[in-house]
Amino acid sequence: MMTKKDLNKISDFVWEIPKSFRADMRVPARIYADQNLLEKVFDDRSLEQLINVATLPGIINYALAMPDMHEGYGFPIGGVAGFEAKEGIISPGGVGYDINCGVRVLRSDLSFGEIQPHIVNLMNQIQRDVPSGVGQGGGVKLSEESMKKVLEEGVRCIIEKGYGQKEDIEYCEERGMMAGAQASAVSEKAKSRGRDQLGTLGAGNHFLEVQKVDEIFDDKIAAVFGLKKDLVTIMIHCGSRGLGHQVATDYVSVMHKVASKYKISLSDAELACAPFESQEGKQYFSAMASSANFAWANRQMIMHLVRGAWQRILGQSGGQLKLIYDVAHNVAKLEKYDGQNLVIHRKGATRAFPPASHDIPEKYRLSGQPVLIPGTMGTASYILAGTQKAKETFFSVCHGAGRVMSRHAAIRAAESSQLRQKLESEGIVVRCLSNKGLAEEAPMAYKDIHNVVEVVEQAGLAKKVARLKPLGVIKG
Repeated sequence: MMTKKDLNKISDFVWEIPKSFRADMRVPARIYADQNLLEKVFDDRSLEQLINVATLPGIINYALAMPDMHEGYGFPIGGVAGFEAKEGIISPGGVGYDINCGVRVLRSDLSFGEIQPHIVNLMNQIQRDVPSGVGQGGGVKLSEESMKKVLEEGVRCIIEKGYGQKEDIEYCEERGMMAGAQASAVSEKAKSRGRDQLGTLGAGNHFLEVQKVDEIFDDKIAAVFGLKKDLVTIMIHCGSRGLGHQVATDYVSVMHKVASKYKISLSDAELACAPFESQEGKQYFSAMASSANFAWANRQMIMHLVRGAWQRILGQSGGQLKLIYDVAHNVAKLEKYDGQNLVIHRKGATRAFPPASHDIPEKYRLSGQPVLIPGTMGTASYILAGTQKAKETFFSVCHGAGRVMSRHAAIRAAESSQLRQKLESEGIVVRCLSNKGLAEEAPMAYKDIHNVVEVVEQAGLAKKVARLKPLGVIKG
């Protein structure tokens, strides 16, 4: 059993499990944490899971864990790993069940003072217009042909239908359309589950928040992102809904069946995988890319609905809601590092590309990519900017605060009615149809978001730009 004594301290914010710790490790494992966060990683199986990732074929450099690290399926959540495209694998457990769960942030033209008299009406309108909850369908039911276009073209085909503006495409990771997507790789069952879920929020840790800019840390970069003190923003956090979950379920089963075919020996069955260049690996990549496109289209549709609610409540005086950026959390992508093609798995981790990267909008090439890190309900979220030093993590950072309690434990520990009263006493308008759903996401169930983000900055992986405080939250 691992103890803190087995870790080598690389810096105040980086800890390493040496390759010699276990005979089957192919590379060392690294954890980004300070002393406080490090203590928490011994409370679940996440360290063991990280070590297991380090045993997978084709892995290079390190198995990595971000400061929001906690136990997941296969990979720990907050896990990052790069695999050689020619010799390495692809694993559904390294992506997750909610493929391209992600975040987008919009900025308004209004300050907190201007929005404050309208916040209750605005939250009510958004809740009416954006369906939320487990299995909840929306107002759009996709035909077979429309589903194919969404899966293969993502945001682009949604905007062609009139749900957004052309410039929205520029401000999505991968321009809202991941290459390699093939609708034929997605099962009919998965398509059926997603048929009426475009433009829906879902449940669990998914949310929609109206926020204000509470603090600016870097005036110059904030200006590039269009942010200033007290400006009202909107954050949308959701993914590929039932479609992505079914794709993960389908391909975990496929990978289990072919492990012996490719002579892959696993330290954990949840890491079921196949060579990236195998037929099964290519099919999963195509299905995963299709699911990612569905998720980007889903967030685009939600944004369109939010823009409509905004206009209905605020009229012409409300101005326009502009997309700052949209980032994915759970995804595997082909990226090139030092001339080598790698399959980068980010599981509960987000991309953080540096200045001068050609993979981010031209507007951000002097500042670095906007890095969006949502916080726990009722606390704060952060916007950072990518840095060159993050190359050591394949330009990856955390995706949130990270759980310290299971959902069941949170329900037992949190009194939902008191939680609702506490949030509303702090001036936060809460719209959640389920008290159980509210309790699952109680702040006590998560690590301290301020601590997590501080580690990211102190480790040099991203630079703090702005902190956002919630004014209203909608949960399924």
